[in-house]
Amino acid sequence: MIPLGGERGKRIKGVLFDLDGTLTFPGALDFPAIKREIACPNDIPILEYLETLPLDRKVPLFKILESKEVEAAAQSYPNTGAEKCLAALKERGLLLGIITRNSIESVRLALEKFRGVALEDFATIITREDFPPKPHPEGVHQAAKSMGLSTSELLVVGDFRFDVMAGKAAGALTVLLTNKKKPALDPGDPVPDYTIGYLEEILELTA
Repeated sequence: MIPLGGERGKRIKGVLFDLDGTLTFPGALDFPAIKREIACPNDIPILEYLETLPLDRKVPLFKILESKEVEAAAQSYPNTGAEKCLAALKERGLLLGIITRNSIESVRLALEKFRGVALEDFATIITREDFPPKPHPEGVHQAAKSMGLSTSELLVVGDFRFDVMAGKAAGALTVLLTNKKKPALDPGDPVPDYTIGYLEEILELTA
């Protein structure tokens, strides 16, 4: 992996992380099981599916989703190297942020499992309750704004194609975390600027 280096490296002033499967260990949220329970087609993301439903159907199904998210967050734990990565980036003076398709309550519960990491360590936390969820780029734009940065000064890190899509569309540099598995991209998706197997590789990338 080639570090950013040069002018490209110098301009990175903040790192915006996905939550589930990125900062937390993958697998806490069982998306296939949730889809089965709410009758969501396999080829449609859950949030997008819920938005197609009339209010009388959407509300109870959304409550099911939220309960599953809270349950998963309470059972989650930090991804490999996540605590070390966050501490090192903070020590280097980089701003930290979170952007997730989840709720703020789930973020709070998940971060309770982290040692030496709290909500206050993040300059911004963007959830689906704030702006249109990824892959829409608005959350990335707003994260940059709240951090006092341009999107070109942000490194967006996530384990799913939506993270790359949102970051690229907003003009940020992107990092796809594979967790040593097959990259979660589809044909025609934008190519991430960097692909890593473990979070700690971010420290090499930003050295």
